[in-house]
Amino acid sequence: MSAARIPSVAMVLAAGLGKRMRPITETMPKPLVKISGKTLLDWGLDSLAEIGVEKAVVNVHYLPDQIVAHVASRRTPRIAIADERDGLLDSAGGIVKALPELGTKPFYIVNADTFWIDAGEPNLNRLALAWDDARMDILIMLAALSQATGHSGGTDFLMAPDGRLSRARGAPEGLIYAGAAIIHPRIFAGAEPTPASLNRYFDEAISAGRLHGMQMQGSWITVGTPDAIAPAEAAVKRALEGTK
Repeated sequence: MSAARIPSVAMVLAAGLGKRMRPITETMPKPLVKISGKTLLDWGLDSLAEIGVEKAVVNVHYLPDQIVAHVASRRTPRIAIADERDGLLDSAGGIVKALPELGTKPFYIVNADTFWIDAGEPNLNRLALAWDDARMDILIMLAALSQATGHSGGTDFLMAPDGRLSRARGAPEGLIYAGAAIIHPRIFAGAEPTPASLNRYFDEAISAGRLHGMQMQGSWITVGTPDAIAPAEAAVKRALEGTK
């Protein structure tokens, strides 16, 4: 794969309140909670660094100074801060505010409160290989329920043989949105940096036949509550032992 096909920029969504992680998040933002000795934020940033992403735009809102201080020493990827101290903008609104830093080419989106352990080729590389600008506006990474640790909800999407997605509405054969995607900024044309969810853009892309998915390889881990930390660390151990 040529490096030119890998997006050079990523948006890391790290501005959430982490209410379900209380009392831990009474004194620290959720992205700085550690799993197996590494913060949730660094799990994502390390995955981006591994494939050569040059810049990551990290949005902050809750206890922002802690995140700013934490990433200050990172060199790969280079960190830019999108400051939402004045008001939480939700996933899409935060991206719209950060567009001047993200540029005009497709970029990665990574949630800062979930992560994964690759099995074989990095999943973000596989996502870049699967990207087809002519057919897609958004390409999201998906996980099967059997690949997930800590997931308490249903499934999110059904994937057709050509990779196009529709809403699963909890269908057991569906797949989970695994917190990573490639997105083209053209879908935000004319949008204002006001609170808005990415789900609106997912649904618009579904209607246009331009939301596609790729099932990940490996283990996907989400940590929603304090009691999910121990199962997450056990899953990391199993996954890393399996890759040796």
